[in-house]
Amino acid sequence: MTSVVIVGSGFTGFECARHLACKLGTSEAPGSEPVEITIISPVDYMLYTPLLPDVAGGLVDARFVTIPLANSLRGVRIVRGRVDGVDFDEHTLTFTDPEERVRSMPWDRLVLTPGSVTRLFDVPGLAEHARGLKSTAEALYLRDHVLEQLELANIDDDPEVAAARRTIVVVGASYSGTELAVQLRALADAAAQQTGFDADSVRFVLLDLAEQVMPEVGEKLGAAAQRVLRGRGIDVRLGVTLKEVHDDHVLLTDDTRIDTRTVAWVTGVTGAPLIEKLGLPTEKGRLKVDADLQVPGHPDVFAAGDAAAVPDLTQSGAITPPTAQHATRQGKVLARNVAASLGHGRKKLYKHRNMGLVVDLGPRYAVANPLGVQLSGFPAKAVTRAYHLYAIPRFVNRWAVSLAYLTDVFFARSVVSIGLSSAEDARFSASEGIPVPKGD
Repeated sequence: MTSVVIVGSGFTGFECARHLACKLGTSEAPGSEPVEITIISPVDYMLYTPLLPDVAGGLVDARFVTIPLANSLRGVRIVRGRVDGVDFDEHTLTFTDPEERVRSMPWDRLVLTPGSVTRLFDVPGLAEHARGLKSTAEALYLRDHVLEQLELANIDDDPEVAAARRTIVVVGASYSGTELAVQLRALADAAAQQTGFDADSVRFVLLDLAEQVMPEVGEKLGAAAQRVLRGRGIDVRLGVTLKEVHDDHVLLTDDTRIDTRTVAWVTGVTGAPLIEKLGLPTEKGRLKVDADLQVPGHPDVFAAGDAAAVPDLTQSGAITPPTAQHATRQGKVLARNVAASLGHGRKKLYKHRNMGLVVDLGPRYAVANPLGVQLSGFPAKAVTRAYHLYAIPRFVNRWAVSLAYLTDVFFARSVVSIGLSSAEDARFSASEGIPVPKGD
């Protein structure tokens, strides 16, 4: 039996496994051997990451953005584990299971889609005191932590400490950081209304080294987004970022001090740690691949998604950006080309033009540029939510998210700190795979 092993259950790995199972299940290549498809991942779900800001803001339940592999990938073997290394000569890989046991697995075709992790810089105190937005644990922690700080501020005797608790610093004015800031703003407003304090006392500061908010959507829509942010009381500071992070304050690169107990770091991603261990050529921290998503010099190894430097055939010399849009489409091409390597059909090169971005800016507003058409306000809001409902790859999840959207229109947002995720659970290192057991 031929073994195809897919590493990672993000957008790319999930789509590859789903389409490959369909292709091999219906194809009738003469003389072909049975194929076993295995997907190995630290988690047993595909995470729909574009809605993590909605989870952090208390709009959408964390369960609704997780697509269970067992329910969605029929005919695919699912193994939980963190892949630690690959032996390309012996065609084996090693992985660590949830109980920290090291195991080995053979493969005939290897598909590397381990995804990405938050890109950190050498900022003193960043890893210890800031949190990201790459996992449900991080999103749930931010929601609970913000609410907890607002509740503590209501009973704090020291007005300076209370003000620090009501100050939230978000670093990264790209679409993820911007969406996070506005969703946390909506959560804070709901908390103020329901618990009886002044919403204007909650201060949001959004930082970025860039010269404009969300450069991905263009200057016009970026300016419109910035007006919405400032209209909602978010202090947008461009050309500046963090210099130091402490448990009760941050220092900025312009030497400004901001007293705060909440720092969210949403500044971009880099390839998963596995990529550095492979000993293969990389570009900008991502594994080099050809346009057919094959790893040069290794005809049985394929890679795509955030961890791979996929050539962008629409722009000479460029690589595709690490977006969900590219990751999903690369997964489909991966499935086709892996199947072709097994004698099922023909391979193709990956080529896809950017179809635009959608950015949710909280209650009643969004910006979007689908197919180059610039939209803002309610039309963009409708397009944004329709896109997410279309892109979520499971009907039950679409249904649940649509009900969450509808509920938000007619009812007040729930203000509750459940405590499902601790500060330890939400460490940056924990989002890279299986956390090291506490006490080790």
